[in-house]
Amino acid sequence: MGHNKSFIYVVTIVATLGGLLFGYDTAVISGAEKSIQAFLIDSQGLSSFVHGITVSSALIGCIIGGAISGFASSSYGRKNALIIAGILFLLSALGSGNPEFLFFEKGVPSMGLLYMFNFYRLVGGVGVGLASAVCPMYIGEIAPANIRGRLVSLNQFAIIFGMLVVYFVNWGIADGQTIEWINEIGWRRMFLSEAIPASLFAVLMFFMPESPRFLALRNKDEEALSTLTKFNGVEKAKEILVDIKNSVTSSAKGKLFSYGKVVIIVGVLLSVFQQFVGINVALYYAPRIFESMGAAKDASMLQTIIMGLINVVFTVVAIMTVDKWGRKPLLITGSIGMAIGMIAISVLAFQDIIGIATLVFIIVYTASFMMSWGPICWVLISEIYPNKIRSQAVAIAVAAQWAANFFISSTYPPMMEFSSGGTYLFYGVMSILSAIFVWKMVPETKGKTLEEMENIWIKKD
Repeated sequence: MGHNKSFIYVVTIVATLGGLLFGYDTAVISGAEKSIQAFLIDSQGLSSFVHGITVSSALIGCIIGGAISGFASSSYGRKNALIIAGILFLLSALGSGNPEFLFFEKGVPSMGLLYMFNFYRLVGGVGVGLASAVCPMYIGEIAPANIRGRLVSLNQFAIIFGMLVVYFVNWGIADGQTIEWINEIGWRRMFLSEAIPASLFAVLMFFMPESPRFLALRNKDEEALSTLTKFNGVEKAKEILVDIKNSVTSSAKGKLFSYGKVVIIVGVLLSVFQQFVGINVALYYAPRIFESMGAAKDASMLQTIIMGLINVVFTVVAIMTVDKWGRKPLLITGSIGMAIGMIAISVLAFQDIIGIATLVFIIVYTASFMMSWGPICWVLISEIYPNKIRSQAVAIAVAAQWAANFFISSTYPPMMEFSSGGTYLFYGVMSILSAIFVWKMVPETKGKTLEEMENIWIKKD
């Protein structure tokens, strides 16, 4: 094919540092949460509601970041949008670790300091929202069609790996220290540790090429051809540029609904189903779920680490198979596996049976998600949209995903109070509906160029 594979993989790995930071930033709070509660919440006699908002404030930033990603990536370019995300990660790391900076006395809790901490966490959330939208889009736009699925799936691997890294970083900081030291200094170091990968990401992105699709949209054809040549070789690059220019100058005007409503609805439903099957409940609340099953604290943490390793292994399965089997077979297989896992957990919960069987079905569920909806949803969101509307459409899909994430995560505790069996049954039903949705509405995109996506939607509408 004439691909310069080493260059393609270098650019992809640098871009996936944004995914790693996505995972790092969303998971770093897990180790610091109890110290934040002691320092900023309990010390001021504030409610558990305020604690909940403080823990999840970054999610609000994620929704904002996803929503503005279209403007940022179409106005400043994919590369610059990622550099901005890196700078936001850095500011959040430094500010969350030292929220007293400039305005407050160190170590003295106050409402103003609580607001400032939440502001810095929100800034990091905006970075996560931006990176979650632009990283897959950037990789999808530079990747040759025959390996695009694999390369975009690496971003999901980086997210899971980032979560795993921060669990070990938090453990390393806290290991052997007193609770008092962790509550005074340790939690700060957990947040500050993110400054290292954030700085690395922002600096390395300066040396990466801009997306050739963005350059072509801006009529910078020579630069686009130069970048395409580095990835594909001279002859193939010329062919691809002709296809890009044809799609850019086609009759569709580039308004959001130029290709009909179905393409937008499909992207939004992919995002919503990825969350409504309940995966973030399994990730965020894993220790609590295992404790409720009767596991001791130490055992529940060990089981959480086992879950982390399963996440990594089955994400690798997706990376190895997405360009061979195709997107639809993987998604439908994953949906069936998730439905089996969740419905079995629901039946066990209704029968008040808690034990090794529950753990087995949680593993079945999680493994099924990680080999399918985890990475493949991002692959499809990065590739299904025609060039002219990609930035706007991806922004809508990603904002919908973070909003769905926030809804599912926040409704889990009250749903569990009402009925644990009913809660898991709901996620099982969503898994079945996700399979039907993919079967009926999602086109197969394996091996197609981004320019061929336009024909899929013109035919559909």
